[in-house]
Amino acid sequence: MELSNKTRISEFLLLGFSERPELQPLIFGLFLSMYLITVFGNLLIILAISTDPNLHTPMYFFLANLSFVDICFTSTTIPKMLVNIQTQSKVITYEDCITQIYFLILFAVLDVFLLSVMAYDRFVAICHPLHYTVIMNPRLCGLLVLVSWIMCVLNSLLQSLMMLRLSFCTHLHIPHFFCELNEMLQLACSDTFLNNVVMYLAAVLLGGGPFAGILYSYSKIVSSIRGIASAKGKYKTFSTCASHLSVVCLFYCTMLGVYLSSAATQSSQSSATASVMYTVVTPMLNPFIYSLRNKDIKSALKRIFCVQVM
Repeated sequence: MELSNKTRISEFLLLGFSERPELQPLIFGLFLSMYLITVFGNLLIILAISTDPNLHTPMYFFLANLSFVDICFTSTTIPKMLVNIQTQSKVITYEDCITQIYFLILFAVLDVFLLSVMAYDRFVAICHPLHYTVIMNPRLCGLLVLVSWIMCVLNSLLQSLMMLRLSFCTHLHIPHFFCELNEMLQLACSDTFLNNVVMYLAAVLLGGGPFAGILYSYSKIVSSIRGIASAKGKYKTFSTCASHLSVVCLFYCTMLGVYLSSAATQSSQSSATASVMYTVVTPMLNPFIYSLRNKDIKSALKRIFCVQVM
């Protein structure tokens, strides 16, 4: 009897946000618009940085990588949801679900690592300006990004392989618009203790570690800014890291809000709605935050559009 309940499943059902048919066109249009804005905005940032020699600096190198990761992060979830709405199907295969988990974890943790690396870049630029070009040399910048990719790929591979050892019962409904790791563990009818240990350990080491690095960098930055005599000098120095700080606050606050709210309400539906903030809204807003407050990016974008018009 126990073996019959643990049959090999082939697909799950993504319940999404609402089952009301009249809301599906609205949800489709809203998420398609946000997805296109995210892809187009981040591609413009990458194009501006790659074509303007003035932007070939460590800070913009990391920003280009962040924009690329944001495109991939959003593309992991939104296209599948749009296809399901269009075809009026909620099905996602077991293989696609595991693949989606792999790439979701990969790009989410990569976001964290890149934000941490960018904080270190701002720390060196403000606290050690005379040694900035020596410390943040192209070799170190490439190495930081490469190590981030390697660690994130290995972590995602471990988490995904551990999902393969689980058995799933007859309840195959995922109250989400993507295959979220924690939701999948709750559906499993086999022992998930080891999976939970690995998941929370990875969250502490790969999420909390970089966040501690960001806090340390900004504590040193604040101390350095406080030592500047003039208010104008303080403002000018702080403005160089204001965009990055805004993105860090937006990403971490929305992600923290998602898990605190889901823990408080115990509602998977509200958790799915809140997850939109860090999976869709944050990647969409990043290009605006960096372009609207950055004269170099705005100048590069103006030159691109001027060339296109001519």
